[in-house]
Amino acid sequence: MSQEIAGIKIPDSALARATTEYVRAEEDDLLFNHSRRVFLWGALTGERKGLKYDAEQLYVGAMFHDLGLVEQHRSEDLRFEVDSANAARNFAKSFGLSDDDLEQIWLSIALHTTPGVPEHLRPNVALVTAGVEMDVLGINYDKFSDEQREVVTHAHPRGEEFKECILCAFANGFRHKPDTTFGTVNADVLVDENPKFKPMNFVEIIRSSPWKA
Repeated sequence: MSQEIAGIKIPDSALARATTEYVRAEEDDLLFNHSRRVFLWGALTGERKGLKYDAEQLYVGAMFHDLGLVEQHRSEDLRFEVDSANAARNFAKSFGLSDDDLEQIWLSIALHTTPGVPEHLRPNVALVTAGVEMDVLGINYDKFSDEQREVVTHAHPRGEEFKECILCAFANGFRHKPDTTFGTVNADVLVDENPKFKPMNFVEIIRSSPWKA
C-alpha cells in the first residue's frame, strides 16, 4: 500500500520503489530526507495550482536531484546537477520510459539550480524546482499550511542545522570542480566557504576572448 504524507501519495510503482531503495542506499539522511521533502513540496504545489503532472516522474526527479553531490557519483568536470540528471536517466532507462519521459526527468534535475527557467517548462520540470526552492530557500513558504509543513517535516525531519548542513553538502559536492559553478547559484556557496575564491567572470571572459573586437 502506498504511503501518504500530507495528502500526497508516495508513488508505489516498480520504478518508484527501486528509486527509493537505490537513493536510500546512496545518500545520507540529510540528502535523502531533503529529496523526499522536495517531492512532497513539489506535489503539493502541483495540487495547489491544479497542474497535471506525472507523480512517478516527479518522484524520480526529486529523489535523484542531488545524487551528484555524493562522492561516488561526482564527475571531475560536469555540473553536479548534470551528474545527478545523468544518473537518473541511466537508472530509469530499464523501466520502459519513453525518450520524452526520460528527457523530462533529466531536465527537471539539470535545471533545478537555474532560476527563472523551469517554471516555464512542463509541470514535471517546474515542480522539482518548486520543491527545491521551498525546502532550501523557503520560497512560497506561506502558501503551505502550518499542518502541511508540520506533517512533511515530521515524516522527513530537517534537523536543527539543516541550512548549514546543506550548504556544507553543496560545497563538498563541487569544491573540486569550481569552474562548473560558473553561471549558477552554486558559485555563491564556494565564495561563502572561501572568500578568497574568485568565480569565473562573464565580463572578463568576453573581454579576453580571442576576437579582436
